[in-house]
Amino acid sequence: MIAAYSATSQARVNAALDTLFTPPSPELARLYDAMRYSVMNGGKRVRPLLAYAACEALGGKAEQANGAACAVELIHAYSLVHDDLPAMDDDDLRRGQPTTHKKFDEACAILAGDGLQSLAFSALLDPRLSTSDADIRLQMVSALALAAGPAGMVGGQAIDLGSVGLKLDQKALEYMHRHKTGALIEVSVKLGALASGRAEKDELKSLQTYAQAIGLAFQVQDDILDVESDTETLGKRQGADIARDKPTYPALLGLDAAKAYALELRDQALHALRPFDAAAEPLRDLARYIVERRS
Repeated sequence: MIAAYSATSQARVNAALDTLFTPPSPELARLYDAMRYSVMNGGKRVRPLLAYAACEALGGKAEQANGAACAVELIHAYSLVHDDLPAMDDDDLRRGQPTTHKKFDEACAILAGDGLQSLAFSALLDPRLSTSDADIRLQMVSALALAAGPAGMVGGQAIDLGSVGLKLDQKALEYMHRHKTGALIEVSVKLGALASGRAEKDELKSLQTYAQAIGLAFQVQDDILDVESDTETLGKRQGADIARDKPTYPALLGLDAAKAYALELRDQALHALRPFDAAAEPLRDLARYIVERRS
């Protein structure tokens, strides 16, 4: 079920994303090539899938969330480009391909990331991608800015970089990951819900609870895969977190307990969706997928 939904949603967001990388002048061709490479070289598109699924769960049409889906994927891609740089995680491989700074160069990668971040907000306002009224678009821009910035993803990355070699307790580890990973996943669900034009306060609260649970589950599973998987399957260097002495859930809790915690978070997410009918089934499937994936 999730495979078919993923394929349809991935094709939809990829087609929308593909419209955004035409350089306005020949002088910008290399920058746009780097931006395109950073976004269109694969990826599971989990965040766009969540945006589409949340929109449909509230009775909207998936196409209404094209702007939201593009925006969250562009923010995600920009964060990966910058995370991979030598000044941060210093990775050479992403999605089985050379990282952007290896394919191009470090300066170009920095600018490509900057460009993708700006383009994300443009996507929310692009009339080709979003038909939401002005008030809803304003809410979406505000939500994405909060989630992507220093109070969200960027702040989480700062904490992550400052935590290398430290022994964090579970509360501190979760605080970091609710920002670094969870904030963008949470806003993916919120933007999709807003794009439906039918989001009510109680529904948004339930969806927030769902998104917070899967956001943390996503990171727990990432940490598990860093131990159990391999570089070819992951498409990035396996064991990188261990090599950098980063705090992880398997290191803190033990591998079996980390797996049990991921399942507990999945169940919390599914419980939060009890008020929703069958239209929310893709959200339920995505919660299961997040803790079952192998890459």
